[in-house]
Amino acid sequence: MSKIKAIVSSLENTVEILPSIVREIPKELRKRRPSPEKWSAHEHACHLAEVHPMFFKRLSLMLSENNPTIKPYFPDKDDEPDALINADLDEALERFANDRKNLIEKLKQLSAEEWSRTANHEEYAHYSVFIMFRHLSLHDYLHIYRIEELLLKKDWN
Repeated sequence: MSKIKAIVSSLENTVEILPSIVREIPKELRKRRPSPEKWSAHEHACHLAEVHPMFFKRLSLMLSENNPTIKPYFPDKDDEPDALINADLDEALERFANDRKNLIEKLKQLSAEEWSRTANHEEYAHYSVFIMFRHLSLHDYLHIYRIEELLLKKDWN
């Protein structure tokens, strides 16, 4: 059970880390892209808020069906090109915090058996509720790391 607690703790910590690091970036630089094809800090943060509904849906599906099929999500193909840059950052961060708190509450209620439930994911050799939320935790920190890189970018200061 300690692996599960570590994942839940990691997901909880993001609620504090994400807004604090985004707000360290001067407002005028938050939407600045390092290159046309790379996301700005604003886009990375808004993206993290946008994925929660998908994970709620996947969790519900995996708990209610045996071995359902999970479709991959590709933001560059599945979303409008400027949806994230045009999103309201404060609203996205608030939604992220609320959705994450709700998710944490749900995850803390899961039994060991529910954490082990599986699905067929079109991209991965195997997939379970545990893997899905470990993946979400790593996904959070990948985007937070990208925000950190933009925060510390020398040639922008």
